[in-house]
Amino acid sequence: MSYPWDGIISEAEQAAYKAVGFGRSSGLGKRPALLIIDVQYRTVGSRPMPMEEAIKEYATSCGETAWAAVHKIRALLDLFRAKGWPVMYPHVAPKLSFDAGRLSEKIPAIMDIPTEGYNFVKEIAPVEGDTLLPKKHPSAFFGTPLASYLINAQADTVVITGCSTSGCVRGSVVDSFAYNFKTIVPQDAVYDRSPTSHAVNLFDMASKYADVASTEDILEKLKAI
Repeated sequence: MSYPWDGIISEAEQAAYKAVGFGRSSGLGKRPALLIIDVQYRTVGSRPMPMEEAIKEYATSCGETAWAAVHKIRALLDLFRAKGWPVMYPHVAPKLSFDAGRLSEKIPAIMDIPTEGYNFVKEIAPVEGDTLLPKKHPSAFFGTPLASYLINAQADTVVITGCSTSGCVRGSVVDSFAYNFKTIVPQDAVYDRSPTSHAVNLFDMASKYADVASTEDILEKLKAI
């Protein structure tokens, strides 16, 4: 199996991690839940475009790579709905001045996104029965009832997709791990504006916090449950 970090993380570094015992698989449980994080037009753009064009529409867009991930998320979503497993949408709602927090200082451009940019991408939009989770911080768990919802749904495994690999996905993966959920990241169903940051963060998550594999491989394992 190939990984996004191949050719970026040296073989020596990977060997050092393996020598410590990093990167072992936690496997799947019996009832997974799917998180679709921040897959909104503000992160993908209105259509597939190269990054230099996409950011002219939405400064926070990740360009064509985002749309490639949307198609992978759709395949996972179809399976979860067919199986009757829980689907949850942690997402950023339009920012108001009183709840902007440190993010408005660190990334001022995020405060100027047109309202329509916060709409869910129609290809993976929520339907009745899905759970919407507005959030104000990178982790889908921080300041939200997500952990309670997962427990109520009797989920033991969390499959995390969406944006961005280095930000909200990573923050959610670390917290999912901390809450003792088996945590799965489809490497091609998450996306970032930086391919290097995407690859390095996936390597680190795979080493310490989650099982990382292709959507195709994860789908095959999910179908067997």
